[in-house]
Amino acid sequence: MKEEEMMQRLWEEDEQFRQLKEEHAWFHRKVEDLDKKSFLTAEERVKREELKKRKLMLKDRMEEIMTAYRRRLEEKE
Repeated sequence: MKEEEMMQRLWEEDEQFRQLKEEHAWFHRKVEDLDKKSFLTAEERVKREELKKRKLMLKDRMEEIMTAYRRRLEEKE
């Protein structure tokens, strides 16, 4: 199963995955908003780094869910 297909299935079937993906998208937009600025204050730079870390943590958790899902599929084969 392709990764995109797996993500779509998890989006439809797994509430936790869906929430993580929505939060990840929100953090992504916030980082992009800060990246669009030509100059960031020290506070904004710190906030940007914090947002990136939180976004990465969410991505890692989604990867864990996808790995577990992939294992379950393989066990069924």
